Amino acid sequence: MDSRDLLVVEDDPELNELVGAYAEMAGFRYRPALNGTDALAEIERHVPAAIVLDLMLPDMSGFDVCAKVKGVARTNHVPVIILTALDSDHSRRRGLECGAAEYLTKPFDPDVLMNTIRRHANRNGHES
Repeated sequence: MDSRDLLVVEDDPELNELVGAYAEMAGFRYRPALNGTDALAEIERHVPAAIVLDLMLPDMSGFDVCAKVKGVARTNHVPVIILTALDSDHSRRRGLECGAAEYLTKPFDPDVLMNTIRRHANRNGHES
């Protein structure tokens, strides 16, 4: 399957839609999730080309979502792009340790985000 879906996991609905608009500008179909539980259900329903993931979610940590995605053979190839306000060395290290492909911080540069999405999601495009 050639998924062109990008799952945006961000609990702020307006920011989720904004990131989704950039995903669409980068050539992907935008799928929103406002918490970790919904994100994992969406991933189970249809494996996306990539995931843009906030770390501070209302029900579980983004680190936990990332670890669950990377811990399952069906989804471990899906690039996870962390987009968070947490800009510490410790958080960055944890993000990369859980398997994230990139760690971007808010506020973000839209061009950097779109280029990062294209680079990772296109690499994944023919898998899953």
